[in-house]
Amino acid sequence: MVVKIENLVKRYKDLVALDHLNLEIEEGEIFGLLGPNGSGKSTCIGCLLSLLKYDKGDIKIFDKPMNPSSYDLKRRIGVVLQNVAVFNELTVYENIDYFCGLYVEDKEKRKKYVEEAIEFVGLEDFKKFYPKKLSGGLLRRLNIACGIAHKPDLIILDEPTVAVDPQSRNKILEGIVELNRQGATIIYTSHYMEEVEQICTKIAIIDKGKNVAMGTKEELKAMIKMSETILIDVLNLSRENIENIKQLPHVYQVTYEKSKLKVICSGGKHNLIRVLDYLKNEDIHFGRVYSELPTLNDVFLEITGTELRD
Repeated sequence: MVVKIENLVKRYKDLVALDHLNLEIEEGEIFGLLGPNGSGKSTCIGCLLSLLKYDKGDIKIFDKPMNPSSYDLKRRIGVVLQNVAVFNELTVYENIDYFCGLYVEDKEKRKKYVEEAIEFVGLEDFKKFYPKKLSGGLLRRLNIACGIAHKPDLIILDEPTVAVDPQSRNKILEGIVELNRQGATIIYTSHYMEEVEQICTKIAIIDKGKNVAMGTKEELKAMIKMSETILIDVLNLSRENIENIKQLPHVYQVTYEKSKLKVICSGGKHNLIRVLDYLKNEDIHFGRVYSELPTLNDVFLEITGTELRD
């Protein structure tokens, strides 16, 4: 077990930031940690890194208790926080060399690691650039290189793609998957649900300091009532029509606004066929038809009652 958190409690006076939180992260996972703003994600990471004191609970990293003096464990961890943390007075190469030097004393080995990190994030043409000369996407890549140059076994990535261009975002996501392929276990937080769905092998949703759901994306989707959303462009739908559609098998919510019919179904098969058959039998003309399976955002919305927004 790479990370094991048991009954973690953290209070800020009357505010309970973490309420008996439990998490387990296996070796080799890309573990998505999701939650609304104020849910306890950042507090959890702070406690995990032993940067924050907590009131109750146990934290183990690589099956060993984590505390402020666990330097043997901290050497095996890489951290890339949302706020870019580099030195503006140092070049790209010097920044990566500095952070790598906190863990790797051997100069030859460090030089090799720094070069590999630069190549990994695609900054070969920017070694002598200062951070202020880099675009937002390149700056994010530098931030990642500083956090992973020492080849950690556990990497914590907190919103690494915020405010970057699509090309840099794809480069970062591909890099995360490659780091995982090379053996690193990843903890990944993001407000971009499509990213989490794309790369994470396991996901936990925390809300109000508690772990409210955990599993693969398929397991999470199976937890919610929604199984299919049907969208149809249709004119002149009467109230009677809407009520009749509501009575179709597995339909639990129907809305009709601005000539768009939205039918949400729970379980069952052939839901779309039944809705279309009804419209045809009633001689109701319709246009474009869409059928969507639930997304992680639907899961998040149903479980927490809020959408995950940046």
